[in-house]
Amino acid sequence: MSKETITVAHSPDSDDAFMFYALATEKIDTGPFEFVHRLQDIETLNQAASAGQYQVSAISIHAYPYVADKYVLLNSGASMGEGYGPKVVSRTQLEPSELKGKRIAVPGLWTSAFLALKLLEGDCECPVVPFDEIIDMVKIGGVDAGVIIHEGQLFYRDHDLRQVIDLGRWWLDETGLPLPLGGNVIRRDLGQEKMSRIAALISESIQFSLANREEALNYALQFGRGLDPSKGDRFVGMYVNDRTLDYQESGRRAVQLFLDRGHEAGWIPHRVQVEFAAL
Repeated sequence: MSKETITVAHSPDSDDAFMFYALATEKIDTGPFEFVHRLQDIETLNQAASAGQYQVSAISIHAYPYVADKYVLLNSGASMGEGYGPKVVSRTQLEPSELKGKRIAVPGLWTSAFLALKLLEGDCECPVVPFDEIIDMVKIGGVDAGVIIHEGQLFYRDHDLRQVIDLGRWWLDETGLPLPLGGNVIRRDLGQEKMSRIAALISESIQFSLANREEALNYALQFGRGLDPSKGDRFVGMYVNDRTLDYQESGRRAVQLFLDRGHEAGWIPHRVQVEFAAL
């Protein structure tokens, strides 16, 4: 019997690779579905989701209001900053209060990094720079500062850059909640039965990797963009953990609050009530 193809789109980085290891390498029984993986940077995925391009996709939480007509969030697959997250970095030491009026490179206007920055300091210019070019842009003086995501959070000091502020730490101090960065969404038109079955398989994939950490990490490190095994293990642990299996009540509150504050500050045009796929 032929299987139904489900396209899963996610970032080409080590934490997403770790998360989807069991699906990508057929370590688990996927039943009536065959999963095909599409790897693209997060801002490209945000834009693709606005067009409903993939059945399942990783997106920035900031992008959810723009795709909520087509997708709901899955309960598993979240990347949350537990007192850490995207960092604003600069060549010379700056205080957060000095970001006002500065040119700060961001990895995309729908990224959660951009929204967190704007909630911290709304009066700054934000040129969009591919996430893997921001460190170099800051180093050459093309911008005053940059917001770094993914593995750059662990090795920006190797480039003689200085942290201005950790946006995940700032958000925790402000709200007492983790900073919601990314999540997996599933297209509504699949229908409830398929959505539930696919959601269960993605959760099983994450559980498999957490239970078989060494082999999943070895696979994921090929997407680590220069991370050594120690830093790779640390990075994956930051963003694939128990909260990735389920947002938990506090995580769901954090998502809603993050988007509500974005709307109240004028960075999101309409308020959205966040929906999660029923299991």
